[in-house]
This record gives sequence, C-alpha cells and structure tokens, in this order.
Amino acid sequence: MARHLLARLRDLEPSVTGASKRKGDAAELEAAAILTDLLGFHVERKLGAGRAEDTGDLYGIPGTVVQAAWWPKRGVLRAVREKPLEAELQRDNAGVPFTFSMIRLVGGVWRAVLTPEQMATYVRETLPPF
Repeated sequence: MARHLLARLRDLEPSVTGASKRKGDAAELEAAAILTDLLGFHVERKLGAGRAEDTGDLYGIPGTVVQAAWWPKRGVLRAVREKPLEAELQRDNAGVPFTFSMIRLVGGVWRAVLTPEQMATYVRETLPPF
C-alpha cells in the first residue's frame, strides 16, 4: 500500500532550515512528552528524520511509527492531508504494523490523525473479534 504513495509525496515537503527546523524539532519534543504522559511508554524524538529510509519522528510505542507536524503557516489541513501518507511510508520502512500522525493546531492543541486504512489496521490487529 505505501509504495504507491511515494510518487504523491515527492514534491510535498521542501527542505527545512532555520526557524522552521527549530519549530519542527520543538513540536516533536512536545508530541513525545504528550504521548509519554498519556501512554506510559517512554517516547522520544528520533534524530535524522527526513532520510529516504525515514522511519518516523518519534519512537517508543511498540510496533508504531509516529509522524509529528506543526505547520502553522502552511496550514493544518495540508498537514492532515499529507502527514498520514508520509507516516504510511515510514511505517513500511520500519516494518511495523501501526502508524499515526500527531498534528499541532494553532494554540497548542494536538490531534492524532489516521487514514481509514491505518485505523482499520489498528482495530483489526489489536481488538479481539466479537
């Protein structure tokens, strides 16, 4: 499923420098702290994200890739549309079953975003059958 998304993602994310890089780093740290508090897993920021073999922004949740984003100037809707697709490629790179995106909204509110396929995989793989 993830490989066909690569063509759609090639031109989405320009290289990030300066203030945008610092903002992204801060968002990843904030998302890691939130997930650590909520889940009880020690979630940390990965270094070296953005490589061709990228396996997500955060680690520490077993079997899960997490993509974090804070795009106040480029728009939350764009992040909601693009980041779950990137997360799917990263999930495939990591060889794990689950992924989701953490999107920081204006004002510091966070949302976890999944595609319907990502949500279906999570439900199928983690919940017992009826």
